[in-house]
Parts: sequence; C-alpha cells; structure tokens
Amino acid sequence: MSVRERIIKALEEAFSPFFLQVDDFSEKHIGHSGYRDGGESHFEVIVVSDLFVDKSLTERHRMIYHALDEEIRGGVHALKIKTLTVEEAKTRKMFI
Repeated sequence: MSVRERIIKALEEAFSPFFLQVDDFSEKHIGHSGYRDGGESHFEVIVVSDLFVDKSLTERHRMIYHALDEEIRGGVHALKIKTLTVEEAKTRKMFI
C-alpha cells in the first residue's frame, strides 16, 4: 500500500469525511530537503468533516496530525492541510 493510500485510509477512519482529497506534490520538491526518490514525502490534504464543528484551526490541524502520526514519523516530510466543516464548504461553494 502506498503512503498516499495509507493517508487516505487513516483520514477516512478518523473523520468519515464528506469530502477527502489527498495529493502527492513531492515532485515539486526534487532536490529540496525531505524529498526522497519515488516521492511520497510531500502531501496536501483537504478534509471536509463535521468533526471540525466548533474546533479552532489549531485543533483541527492537531486532529489531522494525530490521525497521521504514524505516516509523519515514517517519513512524510511536509503536509499541507485544509479542513472544513460541511457547512463551511457549502458556504464557500467548495467541493459540494
């Protein structure tokens, strides 16, 4: 199973997201710190879940980092995170 697939699985299990997108943007960092051959070191995640209701941005990001702790310790170098509730996504006309 790829790192991306493990990230998707962990986020689905932790958040039962209404919308989930996981992109590997490692190739943009070839030659930079943290890049490894074959990629799978730099990811962007977008998670839309009502588990974020009444949570600050910091709390939401901590929740993501907690869910992905094993992958981060295993070599994910960079993680770009966007978290929204379903209502926030609807208000912004994003992903819905």
